[in-house]
Amino acid sequence: MISPDSLPPLIGQSPEFLTLLDRVSQVAPVDRPLLVIGERGTGKELIGARLHFLSSRWASEYVKINCAALSEDLLESELFGHEAGAFTGARGRHAGRFERAEGGTIFLDEIANASLRVQEKILRVVEYGEFERIGGEKTLHTDVRVVGATNADLPALARAGKFRADLLDRLAFEVITLPPLRARWEDIPILAQHFAQNMAKEQGQERFAGFGMNAMRTLMEYNWPGNVRELKNATERAVTRALAQGNQGVVDTIVLDPFAQPWNKVNQETASAKIKTETPQPLPTSPSAPFAEQVNALERSLIVTALQNHGWHQGRAARALNLSYDQLRHYRGKHGVKRPKVETHEI
Repeated sequence: MISPDSLPPLIGQSPEFLTLLDRVSQVAPVDRPLLVIGERGTGKELIGARLHFLSSRWASEYVKINCAALSEDLLESELFGHEAGAFTGARGRHAGRFERAEGGTIFLDEIANASLRVQEKILRVVEYGEFERIGGEKTLHTDVRVVGATNADLPALARAGKFRADLLDRLAFEVITLPPLRARWEDIPILAQHFAQNMAKEQGQERFAGFGMNAMRTLMEYNWPGNVRELKNATERAVTRALAQGNQGVVDTIVLDPFAQPWNKVNQETASAKIKTETPQPLPTSPSAPFAEQVNALERSLIVTALQNHGWHQGRAARALNLSYDQLRHYRGKHGVKRPKVETHEI
């Protein structure tokens, strides 16, 4: 049985992340089905677990299943169970995940990948709490809260006839949308430090010396299509490589693409083009500065650079940083960023 202590922590302090946690706390006690929507690597499974343990069902089972990892027949068997002899190889009765989740929560990850046939059976459970095992004639009853998760556009799939509209209506009692990492970039240094510290301990180090400014700039300027999972891999890889080279000090190199090779012509051309078009702004601090000071310096540098690159147009600068207009104004005020005065000379 999964316990709250066995789950990875949810880490962050950005407004978007804190708003998400507040939203989860609000809907968790409401005993209705819901959907968790988010890009890959944003932590949908962790949010599903938080919904369970903040609900009145916390003492019962939290059961997970990935609908994309199994074939249609196997998924149906795993969800609803089967009787002995129901199909070739079914030597005995098998209790499905809905039976095992009795009184608790079932988390249906990648629910968009479930077939229409399986969706129909899930709908019956959601509406009436009823199902039959494969090969069985007895109707079983279950009391389970269903939480579906996906990164797909379910309304679009429903309009295309690829997802049952009635099931979507039932599951969408509440919809929680997880912000991508690029929208909560203030959390990147905190998450990176956390993952790196854990990896250093795993490698037998008492402490992690921290990231240098070059490494932190790389982390902050990358778009993170793989979100928190990709950030975890990148930071752990950086620590592992540094320690393997005998470097127990500040980590200053981040390898974002482990598939990149120096003799790959395409990578060389891309890197050359990037060098020609990008001129990093110097950061007003050193790698030995306190962590918070380094983060503040990097924040200010990113804001100033974006404003300079867009002629001090706040709207375009905000869009370039994936910030709202109000967020950009907040960071300008926080770091005292002012537009330089243009000198004029009378003739």
